[in-house]
Amino acid sequence: MKATEYLKDKSLLLLLHIVCMSLLAGYLRMTGYPRDYCAVIMSCWAVVLGIFMTAQFLSRRRYFQEMEHILEHLDQRYLLGELMPWSFCLEDRLYRTLIRKSNKSVIERIRRIEQEQKEYREYIESWVHEIKAPITAIALNCENHRDERSRYLLVENKKVEDYVDMALYYARSDAVYKDYMIAETNLQETAEKVLMQNKYGLIQRHIQAEVDCHDAVFTDGKWIGFILNQLVLNSAKYSRKEGAHIWIATEAQKSGVLLKVKDNGAGIPKEELSRIFEKGFTGTNGRGTERSTGMGLYLCHKLCRKLGIGIRAVSEEGTGTEIILKFPVSSYLADYRD
Repeated sequence: MKATEYLKDKSLLLLLHIVCMSLLAGYLRMTGYPRDYCAVIMSCWAVVLGIFMTAQFLSRRRYFQEMEHILEHLDQRYLLGELMPWSFCLEDRLYRTLIRKSNKSVIERIRRIEQEQKEYREYIESWVHEIKAPITAIALNCENHRDERSRYLLVENKKVEDYVDMALYYARSDAVYKDYMIAETNLQETAEKVLMQNKYGLIQRHIQAEVDCHDAVFTDGKWIGFILNQLVLNSAKYSRKEGAHIWIATEAQKSGVLLKVKDNGAGIPKEELSRIFEKGFTGTNGRGTERSTGMGLYLCHKLCRKLGIGIRAVSEEGTGTEIILKFPVSSYLADYRD
């Protein structure tokens, strides 16, 4: 709070004092008081008023500075009403009571929303587990009756499974810690498993894939498998018609392990590269694809952030795209590697 703001707020009070001082001075002069006596009385009034307003200004400024300090160090700022400092001013106490009532309503509303989100997430997880059964049955049936039509159905069935998995992982993305198990993960096996799951789709698109992941990392294999699957699907979706290729490789560094997923597809325009991890962003290439939702890379970025994994993209339009995941390692493991 600034002094000018305080004086502006007290302008009506100052005007009232000036009017009262003028009336008193006029009355004293009319009753025969000397001019010097009137000047002394007015000066004493002005000094007392100045001291009072200065003390009040310093007190109010200290009060609001204390509240600002509390607010800055408060994680949940809507709880300010519960931590507001006591004040002798009746107006402050009334405001504190009103803010507490308002905050109570906000907290109750937040709890209801959280409960609704929890119930919705539990429903989605239950639905996903139920729908997995017929998806698996369709896949087994197609595997047992291999022909051209069965291979087509397998590819389409895998797409359904991928969208179902995306719904499940999206529902769980805000509570990764509840389903997160850190263990040494063999990226070679994880990448090969992802490619095997997508083999019919890759064959249908005539896409070749190479895996060279000799470095292990400590992370959750299931979540990394989902992220890697989304990156492979993205590379396949925007692959070229002839000579399409996907490379999955690791590179060990002192500060961590890089997992690179590279393709020679359409690539991403330079002006769109910074936005590819935004929710719902499809870009120029995505608008030409009917099934593009703009959720795949967004979900990968969100899960990587939750798991403490860095993710970035390197791309040039017309030559391909490379998505790089960085798995950090502790200083102990870094020294051990050296």
